[in-house]
Amino acid sequence: MRVQRVSSLDIVDQSWTVVGSDWLPVMPVETFLAHLTDQRRSPNTVKAYAHDLKDYFEYLLARDLVWDLVRYDELARFKPWLQLSGAGRRGEISVLPSMASACTESTINRKLAAVTSFYQFHLRHGVDLALTIRGAGRSVASTSSSFRPFLVHVRRSRPQRSDLRLRQPTRHPQVLSDEQVGELVAACGHLRDQVLLRLLNDSGMRIGEVLGLRHEDIMTADGTINVRSRVNANGARAKTWERSIPVNPGWFRLHAEYLHSEYGDLDSDYVFITLWSKPVGRALSYSAVSDLFHRLTQRTGVFVTPHMFRHSYATRMLRAGVKAEVVQKLLGHASVSTTIDTYAHLGIEDVREQLVRAGLLPDSD
Repeated sequence: MRVQRVSSLDIVDQSWTVVGSDWLPVMPVETFLAHLTDQRRSPNTVKAYAHDLKDYFEYLLARDLVWDLVRYDELARFKPWLQLSGAGRRGEISVLPSMASACTESTINRKLAAVTSFYQFHLRHGVDLALTIRGAGRSVASTSSSFRPFLVHVRRSRPQRSDLRLRQPTRHPQVLSDEQVGELVAACGHLRDQVLLRLLNDSGMRIGEVLGLRHEDIMTADGTINVRSRVNANGARAKTWERSIPVNPGWFRLHAEYLHSEYGDLDSDYVFITLWSKPVGRALSYSAVSDLFHRLTQRTGVFVTPHMFRHSYATRMLRAGVKAEVVQKLLGHASVSTTIDTYAHLGIEDVREQLVRAGLLPDSD
């Protein structure tokens, strides 16, 4: 099996599917992925689901299992199967228990979540399954009389939660210091690149949101930038949480200088475009940004990715005492719990400072 890109006149964004050895789509997977595409889920999200479900259907094929007749114990064996190497999955070698897992805990949990969503979708659409599941705690219309927890060993008396999910180590977001940000901006050879880095640092926007930015989104008089979800020529995407973000006035001055000195009379709706490679005036691509960040890392010795600016922005806000609900709005998170869970890395000194500020601890100074 393999994951295959799908292009169609009916599909605005590219999509993905899973094909078998006969080069035909695996229809249960294709139906689910097509639904995700119709719901305007990110192509990267659809691609990730496609890879996860490809693994699952390869597991079913290796065990001669039928996807809608799988029992709980058969599904439970998918987890140890994921931990095997490619040769181990194909049964070509014996694997010792001491061998390192081929997948990290977070990757395995993501694949299990993808399988969960896959089965929830098909149950909602009337497929009779051997598994007993429910839709993420919500009541969902179905031909079944009731839902019970998915990935749960169901007894008549009381359901018990399974141990399919793995405990994964806590990974704190990587952040940049003010000094590192200064080094990176100074290492930019063009104003366009300085404007891009400063915007990432001053707004916490995702790189896809920045690359899709249009001139009409920059509200200089209000000192804000509007993030809009739309189709972009460079494939850049903003998530559906549209919002306005206040930005430091210094950025608007740098942006105006960039338009005057480098952008000039070029006719383009996009703020960030190609200026020194052909075709000039095309919306800047993800790959161009990746190359830029690779060069900056080499020049400064500071490892950096666009998303590290987002983490740094959120961390600065929270350390300055900005409420989590406000940071949630600025970042465009769907839930404040996402903001709190992501930035739970703030240390004891951050906690102490908040308690002092609230008058619950004396100021040591």
